[in-house]
Amino acid sequence: MSNIYDTANQVEREIREMEEFKALEQAYADVKADEEAYKLFKEFQTFQQGLQEKQMRGEEFSEEDAEKAQALATEVQAAEVINQLMQKEQAFSLIVNDLNRIIMTPIRDLYND
Repeated sequence: MSNIYDTANQVEREIREMEEFKALEQAYADVKADEEAYKLFKEFQTFQQGLQEKQMRGEEFSEEDAEKAQALATEVQAAEVINQLMQKEQAFSLIVNDLNRIIMTPIRDLYND
């Protein structure tokens, strides 16, 4: 019987070799190569994390939060290199979701009997 952690480490190595991951990696490198786009991407990422933290604490989003979110979203959408990254991330997320669904099948089966 194989060790589940060995299997997980093998999956991690295989993920790094997937075309979808390599495309995501290249898209991120492209964003990092564009100083202005990278700065905007990091600002957007930090702002999103802040909103998630507020949400987890049960805090309401302020009007200022909504305005800043809209302004950042508009800027991000205008940056083609960031759009490409987000498209690659979305494609890769589908794979991660599929893997999660497969891994969680025993738990779903357990509770569905």
